[in-house]
Amino acid sequence: MIEIDGSFGEGGGQIIRTAIALAAITGQGVEIRNIRANRPNPGLAAQHLHAIKAVELLSCGETRGLELRSQNLMFQPGDLRGVHAELNIGTAGSITLLLQCLIPVALFAEGETVVTVTGGTDVLWAPPIDYYNSVFLKALREMGCDVHLVLKRRGYYPKGGGIVQARIYPVKGNLHGFKPHEDKTTVVRGISHSRGLPLHVSERQAKAATRVLHDSGYSAGIDIDVEDAGRAQPVNIATGSGITLWQGYKGGSALGKPGKRAELVGEEAAHEILKELNSSATVDIHLADQLIPYIALAEGGSELRVREMTEHLRTNMYVTKQFLSDVEFEITKDADVITIRR
Repeated sequence: MIEIDGSFGEGGGQIIRTAIALAAITGQGVEIRNIRANRPNPGLAAQHLHAIKAVELLSCGETRGLELRSQNLMFQPGDLRGVHAELNIGTAGSITLLLQCLIPVALFAEGETVVTVTGGTDVLWAPPIDYYNSVFLKALREMGCDVHLVLKRRGYYPKGGGIVQARIYPVKGNLHGFKPHEDKTTVVRGISHSRGLPLHVSERQAKAATRVLHDSGYSAGIDIDVEDAGRAQPVNIATGSGITLWQGYKGGSALGKPGKRAELVGEEAAHEILKELNSSATVDIHLADQLIPYIALAEGGSELRVREMTEHLRTNMYVTKQFLSDVEFEITKDADVITIRR
């Protein structure tokens, strides 16, 4: 059984998701201790519980210590199989972070997996659903993965209530290596969205982002996605807004909140993606760490250029090597980027 220190590096939920997924894929049991030990609310949160339960279902696995706020758990996987299931996080816990744990396992299962997940689609500290659809899944498809997400309803903090259907087909053969090139185009795409708020909120977010991008030499094509404009929402559904921008394998996003001007939301998202676009990186800092388990499992070489070596990236490399000890990551620094080769 592989032992993982859950407080290593950035010490967050990513350690749990990567360790559980790789345990299921490799068939190795894992014990994770000190889970999120240095966080304000240490131990397992609701979204971690449901991610592990989903992998339990896919792998016919067994887990000890699977309870809210638990700081130690043991997971023993079985045979992987595709499933059809409904998963309800029960809070605004991130749907994309749950999928971060589930998708790699489903890719190596026998038979397709179809899950409908209820929770948060656009929440803090997690990839927005539009980023997953337009950046992350684009990269996976280049590696030979067949994964489709359908957004049924958005869910914001604090009530969640968003719904996403995921369909994942098993990989045919092996994952391909991934060597993206720097995108030289000057068009940034995006979606400015809201639920239960006036239409002008999403429009102002988009206009502000477009203005900042134009000032830096980029054109923008930002769609507006508004649900129930100005209508009161059911007690279990939160109002909210946000914007996600992308170009190639780089993205930027921001979320609205009460008292925060819509223009500021759009400007924040634009400045975030501009940090990536103004470097010679081929992927943004978030995509880099999310792809580490995939390029480790792939046949053939991969090469990612990223503008910064984040703690999330270091941590995901550490966890991945615990399960795939023969995998080596070569890291070099050139000018304004760090190159990771596998």
